[in-house]
Amino acid sequence: MSEAVATEQAVRRLAAGHPVVATILSRWDRVALPDAWLSGSLLAQARWNEYFGFPPIHGIADADIIYFDANDLSEAGEQAVAERVQALYPDLPIRLDVKNEARVHIWYPDHFGMPIAPYRSAIQATTTFPTTASAVAITPVALSAPFGLDDLMQPVVRANATQIDRAYYEVKAGRWALHWPDLVILPWDQAVRYAPENGAAS
Repeated sequence: MSEAVATEQAVRRLAAGHPVVATILSRWDRVALPDAWLSGSLLAQARWNEYFGFPPIHGIADADIIYFDANDLSEAGEQAVAERVQALYPDLPIRLDVKNEARVHIWYPDHFGMPIAPYRSAIQATTTFPTTASAVAITPVALSAPFGLDDLMQPVVRANATQIDRAYYEVKAGRWALHWPDLVILPWDQAVRYAPENGAAS
């Protein structure tokens, strides 16, 4: 068995053993959204809790389901989808955040003060997520990790400077350090950027 396959299997075991991740994926067929993934920091935080011996939900505020629907870029449409999906999981102990990555470019300038190009897919959106570990996305049948899985499993927090700036990263990392004080958080000068021409970080 290759190291890559073994690491992917370890991530799958992590997902299956975590109460929130496992619950979300167990009802995935009912989510029924185009290009939908469970992504964001949930898997990373599940790994941190496993690694440092904390309870499974320690420090976890929310779970992110992302999808891509370019046929409905309205805020009302996204809200209706979010309410429907949230209703599938009334038993989750954390907040469920559902976002249409096809419409992020519409609201991003108001929130972050800079324009961005429209994303082409949900996975392309993950290549701009703030850290390499939070860029991991999973479904019951697929796993995407544009920066690889090493930082997720080590565990290490490494900035993804493809879109965010240093100040945003340091605020987020500082918040995580309060919950996971032994977590290795790399400084901004060790950030990576996604290189779309070769499908890898640089």
